[in-house]
Amino acid sequence: MRNFYIGLAFLSAPLLLANAASAAQLQAGPMVGSVSMRSAIVWVQANEATQAWLEYRTPDGKLHQTEKMPLTAAHHFTGHLAVTGLEPGQRYEYRMMFDNKAVADKLSFNTQPLWQWRTDPPAFTALTGSCLYINEAIYDRPGTPYGGHYEILKNMAAVKPDLTVWLGDNLYFREVDYGSPLDMPLRYQRDRALPELQKLLQTGQHYAIWDDHDYGTNDSDKSFIFKKESLELFKDYWANPSYGLPGTPGVFTKVSYNDVDFFLLDDRYYRDNQNMPDTADKAMFGKVQMDWLKNALLSSTATFKIIAAGGQMINDENKYEGWQSYTAERKDFLDWLSATHVNGVMFLSGDRHQSELMRMPRTGDYPLYELTCSPFTSGTHNVDSERSNPELVDDTLVGERNYCTLNFSGPLKARVMDVKSFDVNGKQLWAKRLELQELTTAKSAH
Repeated sequence: MRNFYIGLAFLSAPLLLANAASAAQLQAGPMVGSVSMRSAIVWVQANEATQAWLEYRTPDGKLHQTEKMPLTAAHHFTGHLAVTGLEPGQRYEYRMMFDNKAVADKLSFNTQPLWQWRTDPPAFTALTGSCLYINEAIYDRPGTPYGGHYEILKNMAAVKPDLTVWLGDNLYFREVDYGSPLDMPLRYQRDRALPELQKLLQTGQHYAIWDDHDYGTNDSDKSFIFKKESLELFKDYWANPSYGLPGTPGVFTKVSYNDVDFFLLDDRYYRDNQNMPDTADKAMFGKVQMDWLKNALLSSTATFKIIAAGGQMINDENKYEGWQSYTAERKDFLDWLSATHVNGVMFLSGDRHQSELMRMPRTGDYPLYELTCSPFTSGTHNVDSERSNPELVDDTLVGERNYCTLNFSGPLKARVMDVKSFDVNGKQLWAKRLELQELTTAKSAH
């Protein structure tokens, strides 16, 4: 893979044809990805080859720096800088260095606190959503631009979320992009450098999954012939804690933040085509990933367990792509969930170009909720036909560009999750509170 892309980034845009003697500039970021109690990963991209490192201060005022990392054309001048030897629950100020020049200053990140066995879990806010379309007229379809209202990104940053969970379609490959892995990096490079996006990237931590448009073609599945190259691009541009399992590639992983576990699923790499006959072996996630999810849920000690995927999972009224078309795989998981009585489960999805909170009742067990949040800047549609869905929670259907937040607070045994949706200007559209008691069954030992 590394050899395959040698020289590729030099061809990807006029920006990268700068005079070799000039100093490298910041292309995008920095963006904090995975953070634990004692370490952090910081992503960055330059516009040309350079040496990058972080200078950061520990709480005692001492200045430190990470190891220097070459940002090369083979990885599109991106890098993941590891900051180690930190302490729990501390704020670290840092600046990004390119070849002895500070290119980003007065930034900070927080390590996760060591609260277990000591205090109640801290309150925190997760921001989430999907479908970020950035216009490029020369390659977009004729007519009204599909993307718009980029100011939403500024208002998302103003929330100052502790973490942002990107739910897929985080960019949109066009026809000129997905015909070759030589072309796909151009979309990442251009969209990630959007000026309106930078403040959000520099705020809190960021984790991501993909859906069809940032994986491959529209409604793409496991047959996409460049999925391996697409996965390598995803790894270059996001800083998740892991990607799939040994021998099972993909973007699925788990993110633990205070007392919440986010199980981030890959709904594309192993997906059978939506139109495949709905037989017992038709899969959206695949057996290995589902086995991992089940075991990870049983191992989790988190208060809330958020299962996130690019497409909807419990909406039986969805007329488009979703888990409802993979009957056996979904039924197997939901039956397993009822049999094991795992507490605190909620679903999180994007894709639909509308936002809504759904509630699926279960006999003898707590109801399952799913928050769908979409789109950030992509096009919207008329949602009136969706209002009769019996699973829809009243007053939560949104047919405009928006983002959502999950606010977790309260003592350990009585945690609450406040779910909210906001318009492009940061105005609250709706809010619902889910209490831990509502997501708990008396039969559960988990």
